[in-house]
Amino acid sequence: IMDKKMAQPFVYQGLIMNKNETFDFINEQISTNEVVLFMKGTVDFPQCGFSAMVVGILQTLGLKFKDINVLENPDLRQGIKDFADWPTIPQLYIAGEFVGGCDIVREMFETGELSNLIKGIHNDHTKPTTQENSAIEAS
Repeated sequence: IMDKKMAQPFVYQGLIMNKNETFDFINEQISTNEVVLFMKGTVDFPQCGFSAMVVGILQTLGLKFKDINVLENPDLRQGIKDFADWPTIPQLYIAGEFVGGCDIVREMFETGELSNLIKGIHNDHTKPTTQENSAIEAS
């Protein structure tokens, strides 16, 4: 039996959570993963152009990251907006800190600021493919 004051539970990748646990879940993800992207869809199948652009930028930089599909649950989708007090998705977190959404990430990438930010990250960099570079340049 659920207390009427508690929000309805939701399931994210098999985890049942209530609204009160959403922030705990988000905190756990950004504290245990150096780079986290809350996005619409997945890294392999982005479901919006903005999420696809940020994925492409991160791949171009050779940055490994955890992707979390907010479309799997409406409470998580709203919860991440409330958590960062930021109205849009995708949202990028690096070293536990909110970096921004698509426009900010793209601007930081274009100016080199994002490359400077990730220099301190202990991430397994991989060389991007030509196809990934072309996707970014075409955006």
